[in-house]
Amino acid sequence: MSYDLDVDPFPRVKMADVARTAGVSVATVSKVVNGRYGVSQRTLERVQEVIADLGYEASLGARSLRSYRTNVLGILVAEFEPFSAELLKGAGSAVAATGYELLAYSGGGGGSAEVGWERRYLSRLSGTLIDGAIIVTPTVVEARPGVPVVAVDPHTGPTGLPTVDSDNLTGAVLATRHLLELGHRRIAFLGGRPDLDSARLREKGFRRAMADAGVPVDESLVGMGDYRRGTAQEPARVLLDREDPPTAVFAANDLSALGVLDVARSLGIGVPSELSVIGFDNVPESALSVPPLTTVEQPLQAMGAAALHLLVDLIAGTDGTTHRRLPTSLVPRASTAPPPRRA
Repeated sequence: MSYDLDVDPFPRVKMADVARTAGVSVATVSKVVNGRYGVSQRTLERVQEVIADLGYEASLGARSLRSYRTNVLGILVAEFEPFSAELLKGAGSAVAATGYELLAYSGGGGGSAEVGWERRYLSRLSGTLIDGAIIVTPTVVEARPGVPVVAVDPHTGPTGLPTVDSDNLTGAVLATRHLLELGHRRIAFLGGRPDLDSARLREKGFRRAMADAGVPVDESLVGMGDYRRGTAQEPARVLLDREDPPTAVFAANDLSALGVLDVARSLGIGVPSELSVIGFDNVPESALSVPPLTTVEQPLQAMGAAALHLLVDLIAGTDGTTHRRLPTSLVPRASTAPPPRRA
């Protein structure tokens, strides 16, 4: 995939717009932007006020007007939460050696996670502020978004865009096998968002491992936690507060698993003495929970770094890679143990 970096595909506030609004020449605006002499204090203040009002990015915009390059890369997320924060750490560590700067951007949550949020974010930043973007869990992004784009864990899985993800299927198999090898047979699965390819693959891995072990899946023990700690609590309560509760729960991400621990605590269920819980991601919060959470690690910081390097190579035209999948691994901690004897 190639990109024409000399084409500015998105409308932006230009120096001429600032000059027209401020009632001065473009040359005067240029002097203000570049900190040159020859502008009165009153004019300086007026131009700076217009720059702020119009949202013209003075220093980066001036560079962009001269060369259509800002040497800034964006990492765009629907919201900042543990998953995206770890990816950002990895990208931030990797950018130091590239000569680029990194801009992290979120629309502020709320309705920003609706389908198409990445289009709006790209239109605001591309051309004026960034030379390329890493988009975390995008809903839909066209194969020609106007600037080089790398997707991390896209909703629909790898498509036409260069993509970085982890081996969700194998990770889910590892998690389920861990519980089976401990002796659990009555295993619940608390899934993620049904619109995400990662969630579908994790459920597929759970079902594959159960089938390989000859253990039927009890469909009444399959729920949906939506990948959030708060929204996982009610379905976790349904799973645990019953006459025949499971002896183990595999939650499709760590935040959902932490929600399971919250509910188990409120019901007086001991973990791991009465219930084993395993998550997926290995975000920092998983090691700090009580008890520390057994989980499957997808190397989030390494994924962020891989996406950053892939984007830099894409801009330079030196890499034709379109998909990088990183391995997952089991991280045993104190939230899993053999089932109680009553089971």
